[in-house]
This record gives sequence, C-alpha cells and structure tokens, in this order.
Amino acid sequence: MAPLERLRFPVESTRGRRYPEASHPYRGEFQRDRDRLVHARAFRRLEDKTQVFPAGLSDHFRNRLTHTIEVTQLARTVAQRLGLNEELSEALALGHDFGHPPFAHSGEEELNAQLARHGSFFNHNLHGLRIVEHFEQRYAMFPGLNLTFEVREGLVKHSMDFEPGEYPELDDYLPGQRPPLEAQLIDLADEIAYNTADLDDGHSAGMFTRDDIAAAVPAYAAIHETVEMQFPGAPEKVRFLEALRGLIDFLVGGLIEGTWRAAEASGAANVEDVRRHRPRLACLRGDAATATGELKQFLHTHVYNAPQLQAERERARALIAQLFQLYESEPQRMPEPYASQARSEASWRVACDYIAGMTDGYLHKTAAQLFRD
Repeated sequence: MAPLERLRFPVESTRGRRYPEASHPYRGEFQRDRDRLVHARAFRRLEDKTQVFPAGLSDHFRNRLTHTIEVTQLARTVAQRLGLNEELSEALALGHDFGHPPFAHSGEEELNAQLARHGSFFNHNLHGLRIVEHFEQRYAMFPGLNLTFEVREGLVKHSMDFEPGEYPELDDYLPGQRPPLEAQLIDLADEIAYNTADLDDGHSAGMFTRDDIAAAVPAYAAIHETVEMQFPGAPEKVRFLEALRGLIDFLVGGLIEGTWRAAEASGAANVEDVRRHRPRLACLRGDAATATGELKQFLHTHVYNAPQLQAERERARALIAQLFQLYESEPQRMPEPYASQARSEASWRVACDYIAGMTDGYLHKTAAQLFRD
C-alpha cells in the first residue's frame, strides 16, 4: 500500500491565520496550533465533561478528555500510515470536541431545544469554532487562539459538509467543498474510538457479556474465538481486553485500507481534487463499515438506551433547562463578563454560551447555589 503523499496537506500551503503572525523559529504552523489547543482552557474543561457514563459511577470510565486523547492517537496512526500530515490531524483531533456542552449529547439536545424557542439552534461544531475564535483569551494581539485556516475549517467540517448559504456564519470556510483528507479522518477515528471505548465501559459496568457482543457483531465473534483459543487460562477481563484490542486493530485497518482504496479509485492527484470530490474519500472498508453499524446498534440497545443512563440524561436536561431559563429571564445572575454582554446582546444567546462552556461539576455546583432555596 503506497502512501498517499500526493494528498498530504503541505503546511507551506496554509491560508494562514486571521491575524498575521511571524513564523516560529522551530515549530511549524500546525505544531503551534496543536500547542495552543492543548493549553486552552476549553481543553482542560474536557476532563469534567461526560462522554457517556456520568461521573460518580466509577473512576474508570472515559470522560471527554480521555476520549479526545484516544481519538488523537488513532488519527495520528492513520495519518502516518497513509502518508498524510500527522500534525494537522493531531491538532484537529485535539480540538474536535471543544464545543460539546456539559452532560454529553443530552446537554446538546437541551440547549438546542432552548434555542429553538428563539428560532435558533445549537451545534457543537459551530460552538467549538466560537470558542477558538472568540472565547479563549490568551493573547494580547488578537482574540481567540488565531489558529490556521485549515484547523479552523477542519473543526467545523470534520463531521459535516455544508453548502453556500446553509450556515451564513461559515461562508468564509469554503462551503460546498470537502475538507482536506486529514480532517475527513477525524470523524471516523472518533467513531472507532467511542464505539470501542463504550464497549469497554459498558462491559465494565456489567451491562452485557462478551457472548452478547459476539452474537450481535460477527467480526467481534471471530476475534473473540481466536482469543479464547490463544489465552484459555487468562482472566475473563483480560480476554475481553485482548479481543477489544483486536477489534480496534480491525477497525483502524479498515479505515486505512478503505481510505486508500477510495483515494486511488478517485484519481485525486492533489488536495484540491480531494476538496472537489463527492463523496468524501475517507471511509471504512466494507467489512469494517458493517461491523461499525452492528456495534452502534448493539450499543444503542445495551448502553445508550439503558434505563439507568436514560434517567440520568433526563435529570441533566431538566437541570440545564432550569438554569437556562433563569439566566434568560435574569441575566444579571450570570457572572461577568456575561452579565454585561447580556445588556447589549440577547440574553438567551449569552446564557447558551455561558452554560455550554460549563463542566458537569461546575454546572451542578452553580445550580446547587442558585436553587438551594
């Protein structure tokens, strides 16, 4: 499998930063972006944001930060094997979840429901762009992190495409075009990371057995059978982890091979060809795509729709709704600078930005203080 170096995004072709800066003496532009993302407050806040299992059930389950690290690991591996730009892939993976609010997807759903009352919506990709362009304040010469165009574009496009005028606030980001292949990899690396991590955490929580997985996902069943023959005397948990490791290898290999085949078949000769190509070139090999669909269905049945998690999600949504409506009607209850912003901007918009930036723990603490009466 020859590397796809012709499709690698060359750092010297970057469209640059919104606010021009002198080059760094020993770090490339995407290295600088990676470092700015790692040092951002939004990156640190991921540690106390739910991935799937809320804090308190166990200290072994993933949170949004550990998930991000796992996605970054996979993205760099795939980019390296395909001969793509590892530093661009790493930066995009590190920042891909910046816009997630507290309480995982239930938090996003509730904020979206609250904004719908005002004819608007909440999208974590768009909110992530707002964070890196405006909310992070670390530099004297410009607002935000002043990331390169390609990283900002990849943060909003890694999991969605859009056409001109579909999102007017994104018209600067080449609507109608696909992002570079490095950005296209992120959504699939994300998918592999959360499917296998949720399988691990769900098994640890006793929500299903290894035989349950094998019955629903034939690709896992074959790996499971091999592990049982190789390590019959190993503890049950270790045998599960060996099979999980094999499953990750299978899916990552499927992403590498699927993307390579699609790129070769497309005839794409450079990054501009990648941008023009429909559909996206990053994809899973057929058997890996089938296994991914089966894994998703299994996890929805045994984990995401489990009564104990559903009840927790409903509590989280109710708490966000209560807090949102308080700040919307009494914006002076928000701290500065949000209270001041609400005097010149719609209070519901400011309330959304404030709540979306909270961690799970900080939201619980804030709600306890405000509603203790």
